[in-house]
Amino acid sequence: MRTFEVRDQFLLDGEPFTILSGAIHYFRVHPSDWHHSLYNLKAMGFNTVETYMPWNLHEPRPGEFDFEGIADLARFLDEATELGLMIIVRPTPFSCGEWEFGGLPAWLLEDRSMRPRSRDPKFLECVARYYDALMPILVPRQVTHGGNIIMMQVENEYGSYCEDKEYLRAIRDLMLERGVDVPLCTSDGPWRGCLRAGTLIDDDVLVTGNFGSRAAENFAALKAFHEEHGKNWPLMCMEFWDGWFNRWGENVIRRDAQDLADSVRELLELGGSINLYMFHGGTNFGFMNGCSARHTHDLHQVTSYDYDAPLDEEGNPTEKWYLLRDVVRDLFPGNWTADPLVKTAVSVPAEKIELTGRSGLFENLSNLAEPVRSLYPQCMEDMGQSYGYVLYRTQVERDTCEPERIRVIDGRDRAQVYVNEKHVATQYQEHIGEDIRYALPEKNNQLDVLLENMGRVNYGHKLLADTQRKGIRTGVCVDLHFVLGWEAYCLPLEDVSKVDYSAGWAGGTPSFSRFEFTLDEPADTYIDTTGFGKGVAFVNGTNVGRYWEIGPIATLYVPHGMTRAGVNELVLFETEGTVCDTISLRSEPLINHLEKEGVE
Repeated sequence: MRTFEVRDQFLLDGEPFTILSGAIHYFRVHPSDWHHSLYNLKAMGFNTVETYMPWNLHEPRPGEFDFEGIADLARFLDEATELGLMIIVRPTPFSCGEWEFGGLPAWLLEDRSMRPRSRDPKFLECVARYYDALMPILVPRQVTHGGNIIMMQVENEYGSYCEDKEYLRAIRDLMLERGVDVPLCTSDGPWRGCLRAGTLIDDDVLVTGNFGSRAAENFAALKAFHEEHGKNWPLMCMEFWDGWFNRWGENVIRRDAQDLADSVRELLELGGSINLYMFHGGTNFGFMNGCSARHTHDLHQVTSYDYDAPLDEEGNPTEKWYLLRDVVRDLFPGNWTADPLVKTAVSVPAEKIELTGRSGLFENLSNLAEPVRSLYPQCMEDMGQSYGYVLYRTQVERDTCEPERIRVIDGRDRAQVYVNEKHVATQYQEHIGEDIRYALPEKNNQLDVLLENMGRVNYGHKLLADTQRKGIRTGVCVDLHFVLGWEAYCLPLEDVSKVDYSAGWAGGTPSFSRFEFTLDEPADTYIDTTGFGKGVAFVNGTNVGRYWEIGPIATLYVPHGMTRAGVNELVLFETEGTVCDTISLRSEPLINHLEKEGVE
């Protein structure tokens, strides 16, 4: 039986072991590409893979568990084991990771008396139920049971959130009670205040740090904290940031490849272990992008999680990959290295892609959802919905020929207001609630408000703010009074095959555009969304993510595992009424003009 120990150094089977790890999130990479990414990690000379496992992916509804397809954790771990990679898993209830709500299930927000990510018994009961389903996958794959999992993380960057040691011990105990017996760890910012709040150092849970440069300085701070508590532990950076994520309307963030290689070399020459965050970033498929919390205007993240990592979004090696392999070959000449696997993507010109139908959202509401009726509008979570859109509808009587004052009170994240199915206004975050002046054209009018959940925050104090409940939380006022009598159409868009393309469409309103393209064989490609405004795209029924004309990335990556030989279907749900009758597929991503002009 193999062993892994944490002493004054890491010991694998009793021998000193430097952890050379890279993060690959199986849930951001199509299963058909798991081998490709894992092989390229090993070919770079690394020996370990690390991954989160997002709770909201695996328990989308209370008591309903999903470990199939892109959620097939067991298959991913076994693929890594077959390649000889050791494994670090982070089965923490909260992940962060620029993932929707930091991996917490949105259904936790239904109970306003519960405090997630705390010692609250109701929250811990939910975690226990989740672990009852998760741990039977992890426990048999521990190195102590003949597998390759060498370490598990208790919580993630908790020192940046709270200092509740009882909560941390409760999560640890839930893991131990279910058979976890490999070393446990935490990871936090490497300064004392963060480490003091977020670790279980006095309980012999390994303390690791997260940073992306200045290894000597950060390791010195980490070592000082170890010594303060009488520990002589090995030093490890659990998240060495080799790039960064991107947000709508901002420039693409890049890190110089040589600077990264030099910084990694510095860390390894200090005798430390490393986990590159990310090795392969992948894609926030569906509605799973996270959000950066700010005082008023939260910054939602884009669909691509390229991260400027050693592997690009498609999974192919970048300049960083080759420079890091050189570092490994120099410092660890005995490690196996090889040439990387490289894929190619295909392009399909617009003239070979046929528009086969376009139909409006208003014309398809009854096909997509049953209305939820209530006196006041209800937020998304109270209607049992986690992601996507809600269309709220009511009737409004005209009281004056002058412009009326319409206000959406307390809504998130983005509201589009229509009167008699004509667009009146769009408000985003901090502007929701401002006056919308509009003269109602008829004696009796239909008022529609389309609310989009653009992603819940994944880090910081706003995790439990009421802004994380999406949709309309209070109501809609016309003149000075709240309007009663609402129908809500929940639109998670889990099945767009129900759209009737013969139902018609009025220009300027939300719509579905259906295209067909033909491939000789399944292939990677990128959807060029130029000509459309904002929405989400579906390939053969799978939601590949959001697009938005403000960029910075104007394409959506489609892995070959989502395509097929022969005819493929592409559907764009467009919320702005900005449509185009042609669309093309590219063989590489399209970045907006900001980067092309050399803006860093």
